[in-house]
Amino acid sequence: MPRIELDVNPVDSITADAFGNPGERVFFLQATSRSLVYTLLVEKIQLQSLATGLEEFFSDLAQNYPDLPPQASAYKEDRMHIHGPVEPLFRIGDMGIAYDEASDRVILMAREILSGEQRPEDVSVLRFWCTRDQMSILGLWSAELTSRGRPLCPLCGQPMDPEGHLCPKKNGHSH
Repeated sequence: MPRIELDVNPVDSITADAFGNPGERVFFLQATSRSLVYTLLVEKIQLQSLATGLEEFFSDLAQNYPDLPPQASAYKEDRMHIHGPVEPLFRIGDMGIAYDEASDRVILMAREILSGEQRPEDVSVLRFWCTRDQMSILGLWSAELTSRGRPLCPLCGQPMDPEGHLCPKKNGHSH
């Protein structure tokens, strides 16, 4: 697949979603801009990290820019699901967050995962230019979405299937 480098500016909407049963879910990040849809594959842990990172990011932003109005703190779930057809451009390898003061936009940079035959300069990159409200809502929704999976083992923190799991803290015995 040829390298893609795009600035999606402005973003009309941005969200995440998952399809499948807990333990087998596939996660997506999707943004729209001017009737174009950009869908990327993302790992659950990446969405969890994004939610945590956004919380810290907005805390820092409030300290550095005390005159900014607060961003949104609620969402409507029925507006948070992605729309088909779901044809991801690539799988995300890493993400970063930045703030552009001049436009009052939060930039979410998503870089393609590096495959064995690719050089780092050949991976695709999308930069989503979002409002603070859009990114705040994405963070809140990502935290909610990722919490809906399998429960975590209280001993080792790994996900448990309905049948339990082989817990390393119990020397591989089922928990």
